Amino acid sequence: MMLRKVIRFVQNEKLVPVYSSMLAIVAGLLVGFVILLLLNPSQSIQAFFTMLFAGLSNGPTSIGNVIYFASPIILTGLSVGFAFRTGLFNIGATGQLLTGGYIALLIGIRTTVFGPFTWLIALICAAITGALWSVIPGLLKMYKGVHEVVTTIMMNYVALFLVNFLVKQTIYNNLKNESLPAPADAVIPKFGLDHIFVNSNVQGGVFIAILMVIIIYVILNKTVFGFELKSVGYNKHASKYAGINVKLRGLQALMISGAIAGTAGAVIYLSDSLTFLKVQNTLPTQGFMGISVALLGLNDPIGIVFSGLFFGYLIVGGQKMQIFGLSPEVIDIITGMIVYFSALAIVFQNAAKRIFRMKAVDE
Repeated sequence: MMLRKVIRFVQNEKLVPVYSSMLAIVAGLLVGFVILLLLNPSQSIQAFFTMLFAGLSNGPTSIGNVIYFASPIILTGLSVGFAFRTGLFNIGATGQLLTGGYIALLIGIRTTVFGPFTWLIALICAAITGALWSVIPGLLKMYKGVHEVVTTIMMNYVALFLVNFLVKQTIYNNLKNESLPAPADAVIPKFGLDHIFVNSNVQGGVFIAILMVIIIYVILNKTVFGFELKSVGYNKHASKYAGINVKLRGLQALMISGAIAGTAGAVIYLSDSLTFLKVQNTLPTQGFMGISVALLGLNDPIGIVFSGLFFGYLIVGGQKMQIFGLSPEVIDIITGMIVYFSALAIVFQNAAKRIFRMKAVDE
């Protein structure tokens, strides 16, 4: 009887998207293994298994580092996934992250009146900044019909060079071409995690990410406001007929998405893990990685948590592979392949149905 229930659960057609993501991961890892064979045939197997198990190799220390890398990309993934769920393509999480991170650092470094609550004020201001940075693409989308993919990508580069200029004018360490470090009061507390995951870079940003996931999950699934946001994304004409202010809801959706990405910037830079806002001509990877996290997590807040942790796990594995003379960028190739296979959703969903003999299961 128990076995039959398990089989019925496994064969539930509602699990098809989950299985398709799992198959995409397997396919991406297999392609990654082939790439390792081409780059380093003699040590490819050892390097591959090092990558697979590096996130657990040093126990709590490795797990803490996985959480550290996963925290901001869970937030950027949530930012992108939230926008997708409301019918918008926010490719500007990187710019929102940069502007939010800069404001967080500026407040943390130049403001002392808030004492031990400086990090919290900086975090809130980072979210507000990310939201405000989304206003221009939002207005252009809602009132002029300019596609948000174009405007958000352009805003990424505006943010990059604007932040470079502002860092040099306000919080610049000219010896290292980067921002000054966040002072102690501006560093996000670790809330005891450093005692659990000893000798790791873990910080309290993971709690902020989880809190944001819960908030977005509730908004999307338990509120009228969230229903209206999704309704506009599915069919703006029907939504308008139902009395929903389509333009306002669309603008609000993009601003919320930007606020989440701005929060990610604060989580990255309000850290004591030697993370600085560098003056450079390349965009930080966390923003674009959020797109991968969102796609693999099926744009679901809970799925994005697991997807973000998986990508954090791969980042730690990529660092460990350097002992074999392999660049960490190999991980970027592997994650890219996973995302590529994730885009082939129909192929993998059909494969999942055949493998697991899927069928509809009554609630």
